[in-house]
Amino acid sequence: MKSIALGILASFFFAVTFVLNRAMDLSGGSWIWSAALRFIFMAPILLILVMARGNLRPLLLDMRKRPMIWIGWSTVGFGLFYAPLCFAAAYGPAWLVASMWQITIVAGSLLAPLFYIVIQTDSGPQKVRSSIPIKGLVLSLIILVGIVLIQLQQAQALTAKEIIFGILPVLLAAFAYPLGNRKMMAACGHHFDTYQRVLGMTLASLPFWFILSAIGVAKVGLPSSNQTIQTLIVALSSGVIATILFFSATDLTKGDIHKLAAVEATQSGEVIFALIGEVVVLHGVYPTFWSFAGMGLVIIGMTLHSVFGQGEKDSTYKIEKVLHS
Repeated sequence: MKSIALGILASFFFAVTFVLNRAMDLSGGSWIWSAALRFIFMAPILLILVMARGNLRPLLLDMRKRPMIWIGWSTVGFGLFYAPLCFAAAYGPAWLVASMWQITIVAGSLLAPLFYIVIQTDSGPQKVRSSIPIKGLVLSLIILVGIVLIQLQQAQALTAKEIIFGILPVLLAAFAYPLGNRKMMAACGHHFDTYQRVLGMTLASLPFWFILSAIGVAKVGLPSSNQTIQTLIVALSSGVIATILFFSATDLTKGDIHKLAAVEATQSGEVIFALIGEVVVLHGVYPTFWSFAGMGLVIIGMTLHSVFGQGEKDSTYKIEKVLHS
């Protein structure tokens, strides 16, 4: 249950991203700076945390030894996750982006076959391909039904442009985040803790963010002081606090694909927190009856995930190797 609690707490801090990104867009800020500045701000903060824990040197040595693994999967897990989310925020309200982001719940389950696991047999440990957690997938669909109900009335006011640019980029992000996270979690094994892994992925994704920043300077100029401050808040809340909480939760589930799916399902809480944030902070539309019904299904789905995710044991002891890593 500790991993589930950490996941729900992380979803609260992650929700800050959707609300503030939408607020920055409404005030004229560019999605490019909303995306790039978050990770540029995260780097020194995480660097100080890891240095204070005395764990920086082994991380840097490993990144130097395996640069392509770190840069490749960190760019997928952070770059192709967050840049599309910020782009979508420029075309859709916070509740829409947060709701569509929950596709990652199903995406996480569907990605299971991309991993090898180690099982114990009479002839010793053997490496086999992981299977899709069917029960977890069914429970995830309950959550998605709730999310659809949340969107029903608000979706009627959306334009075709908002639907296309507010949804398609989020679909890319929904698969990129769990893929990059799981690949790096498998590549790191038990050699690095959560702080080291988040710092390593942040540093390894910086080339992507520097390139995006150069594009931002050329296209829209430098960010305003207001956007810079808001992005710093996002970096601290979502980039540092929420990411560490979520990665800590996933680290607790290493070797159990069902529990991992349950932790990833807790991120559906972002929809509820983002909807509340949009009403309170951005003075959005007050939730309807169907919105509340949808929230109820989301909560039920998360509860069932936590119960059956903890009870459904997998024969896996450790994720040993990643396919095509």
